[in-house]
Amino acid sequence: MNPNPLHLYLHIPFCHQACHYCDFHFSTNLAQKKAMVDAICAELKLQNTYLPVKNLETIYFGGGTPSLLLPAELAKILTYIHRDFSVDPQAEITLEANPEDLTVEYLEAIKALGINRLSIGIQSFQEKNLPFLHRNHSVSDSLLCITRAQEVGLSNISLDLIYGIPENTMSDLEKDLDTAIQTGVEHISAYSLTIEPKTVFGQQKKKGILKEIDEELMSDSFLYVRKRLTEVGFDDYETSNFAKNKRYSRHNTSYWNQEPYLGIGPSAHSFNGNSRQWNVAKNGLYIQSISEGQIPSEIEMLSPENKLNEYLMTRLRTAWGIDLETVKSGYLACQRTFPQLEIDHWIENGIAILEKNQLRLIGSGKLMADKLASDLFVV
Repeated sequence: MNPNPLHLYLHIPFCHQACHYCDFHFSTNLAQKKAMVDAICAELKLQNTYLPVKNLETIYFGGGTPSLLLPAELAKILTYIHRDFSVDPQAEITLEANPEDLTVEYLEAIKALGINRLSIGIQSFQEKNLPFLHRNHSVSDSLLCITRAQEVGLSNISLDLIYGIPENTMSDLEKDLDTAIQTGVEHISAYSLTIEPKTVFGQQKKKGILKEIDEELMSDSFLYVRKRLTEVGFDDYETSNFAKNKRYSRHNTSYWNQEPYLGIGPSAHSFNGNSRQWNVAKNGLYIQSISEGQIPSEIEMLSPENKLNEYLMTRLRTAWGIDLETVKSGYLACQRTFPQLEIDHWIENGIAILEKNQLRLIGSGKLMADKLASDLFVV
């Protein structure tokens, strides 16, 4: 491991179908892909002084659908990464992928490039849900790509699942989890369906076409996911993430531990310990700016209040919880009074426990992690 672990996130804004989930992804053609890949490679050079040192412990290809990149395009980006940064020999290198892209040939090629972890956007193992979620793959595609990856030696696999889909029942959720468990993967990310205004779902909700499931069923689903996965040996190590055999996502865990990371690509965010930086979301503006040698970004210097609030928000969602000495130091830096009474109430109500100065949420407390964190925020 690097003595000063740093992390690299690459936002690849390509989708099989444009604009289903956000307002900046686009479908690709050869010219678009080349321009974007060239801009990402150029930004790596422009940004190589943002981090305090250049030792990368994780590299994460995420964003839209990075598996739309050809192995040669991924190889070009990785070449530029190795040119400008030192990459740990044991680095975790993740590719987000859709099942339909993962042919045997593709899997063998990306493994040869050093990619050693897959995050596969399964979303659901039920055929009826896939058209609603705008997925191009079938259930058989999902099962086949997992088997293929395992057979070529890419065993570090995470599956993304979505629950809270309208008209689904608890029985539907049970079937999805059971199928995921049976694949033998050691990491599962399970997210509740969220509906953002600038998406197809958001427009459907506004028109009354789409109705979200009720809060009680969503809460029951949240708690059931935890119960089912932990009873078969998965660690509930973050609100939406579960791992067997300590196969935690090293990259995502770095965010929750406030470790520095560099984000490359349109809309990508970066953090160096003292500031946050985020790139413009519009692809055309991003490419044009980079071609002119400019980083199209905004920067926010973090105050003691920002740092404390971010620590509370991220760490309360994890199995490790918050270190009370760290929190007390943060309140002292902000010249505020430590909220001991609030924390005592959590413990008395059975939604948190305190062990060796670590405060962790338990039971229904995990369902309220974001709300409880906000109760401690310095504003």
